[in-house]
Amino acid sequence: MTKRIILSFIIFISLQFIRAQTFIQAYQDRANKVSQSNINSYLQEFEALGVKRTGTTQNTNTFNWIKNKYTSFGYTTSDFFEHSWTASGYSSKNLIVTKTGTLYPNKFVIVCGHFDSINGPGTNDNGSGTSIILELARILKDVPTEYSIKFIHFSGEEQGLLGSSRYVSQVVNGTNPKMDIKVVVNLDQVGGLATKANTKLYHDRDQASPTSNNAAAATVVQELANCTLLYSPLAVDFDQIMFLSNRMERSSQAIGNMRAVTTTLMSIQQMIF
Repeated sequence: MTKRIILSFIIFISLQFIRAQTFIQAYQDRANKVSQSNINSYLQEFEALGVKRTGTTQNTNTFNWIKNKYTSFGYTTSDFFEHSWTASGYSSKNLIVTKTGTLYPNKFVIVCGHFDSINGPGTNDNGSGTSIILELARILKDVPTEYSIKFIHFSGEEQGLLGSSRYVSQVVNGTNPKMDIKVVVNLDQVGGLATKANTKLYHDRDQASPTSNNAAAATVVQELANCTLLYSPLAVDFDQIMFLSNRMERSSQAIGNMRAVTTTLMSIQQMIF
């Protein structure tokens, strides 16, 4: 399922967030570049790096592994920002990789997820999200997008969103003028069990406080769902996902139908820009 979700997300991004969501073959062709083999390899390599507790050598090794993947895709030093932070007795780094937009370089789409784990290698939580972000970044490397895209890999999530909260306070709100962010898509525990059919994609709507952006978030989620139907064979639903009932810690469990996840996320091209 992950591969199909990535495909939709790539479409979502490449269509520059236009409101008329109609099928365009060129975007389907781009979405078809998603590789299930790549996704499997990312997950297996991520798993082999071991338990990635924030502040440990394994966590640092995973950070470097992610960075090396971007280098292999053709991203350069000027695209990287290593955001070091310290909080609650932990010190670590977030990796931010920026793909500069052609028309609005100072307006941003953020695609993010954490890479730390706490009790196991984190193949599902959150090697699955990490793998999707990597495959998106690979395919979109040379695709012109009007808005800039930031691919962000956070550490410290398992200790209470430490890395992401420090990024917001120190970078997003610490920039003058404040960063202009169009949409944030956070990827955490995605895909499905290899033993299941995984024919439906569940979209989470923001219903948390503050509620001021909930309506806008619902609109974007609906547009992403529309792209899922356009560019993948998946059905869609908006029910809350119950992660705990299907937790996965091995790549053999987590890779089931992951191409679908990528398909949907590629559809970000057709949504907001």
